[in-house]
Amino acid sequence: MTTTRKIAFIGTGLMGAPMARRLLGAGFELAAWNRDGSKAAPLAADGARVAGSAREAAEGADVVFTMLTDGNAVEDVLFRQGVADVLARGATVIDCSSIAPKAARDHAARLAERGIRHLDAPVSGGVVGAAAGTLAIMAGGDGAVVAELADVFAPLGRVTHVGPDGTGQLAKLGNQQIVAVTIGAVAEAMMLVEAGGGSREAFRNAIRGGFAESRILDLHGQRMVERNYGNGGPSKLQLKDLNNILAVAESLSLTLPLTEAVRAEFAEFVGNGGGDVDHSGLLKHFEEKHAAGTGKA
Repeated sequence: MTTTRKIAFIGTGLMGAPMARRLLGAGFELAAWNRDGSKAAPLAADGARVAGSAREAAEGADVVFTMLTDGNAVEDVLFRQGVADVLARGATVIDCSSIAPKAARDHAARLAERGIRHLDAPVSGGVVGAAAGTLAIMAGGDGAVVAELADVFAPLGRVTHVGPDGTGQLAKLGNQQIVAVTIGAVAEAMMLVEAGGGSREAFRNAIRGGFAESRILDLHGQRMVERNYGNGGPSKLQLKDLNNILAVAESLSLTLPLTEAVRAEFAEFVGNGGGDVDHSGLLKHFEEKHAAGTGKA
């Protein structure tokens, strides 16, 4: 059954497209736009109205989702490409992009001046979770708005109100800390076992269900076993998140030694051309360093 809420979805790439499809499947009227139009066009077959600009997509929308690369891209769409100009008072922007908490708070304040509500609501769960509607959604902003929009979040996954503006992004940064450090730990453990004559596949199977079990061991560990890194979660975006984490940590006078160490490895991997490789490819980076004799990994 079609709902009366009108949605605009801006940024229909790897994560945005399956999220938009979930909303369309739930009966929402949805307009889609992406900078690369070829990534939005297929949504027409699912019932979306494909717009020629971000501003056009947002016209008449009650809720605008943004799923974009970084804070600069979100700011550009909202305030330079005219999305904020066409939204009515009381409309809501739900930013699912992973950006700096400071930027999220800035966007919320600028939209509030126009009477537009804002939630920073980054997600975790990857493309698989986006397609299945099982994302973990971390929402910062007014808890009453989160509750009011429960019907919008429901097709996408499980939403948790974390706190005021910017705290959704802080939660996502914490999530990305755990992801990055765990990927590094799994990769190093596989190298250790294989260097001693063991099988990385058998090792992974042996520890499944024990204290080391995790989604990282399950999904990313399988990619490491198969050496099938692809580009599901590009390492350049993992590095972006790690840079944001350490910037926030510095502002809070925190020292995060594990995060600093894994950030240095991702920076080197990206600098050597691994930016578009899935972040599980950190194992490939470690192996190449070992083979070249330039590191201890």
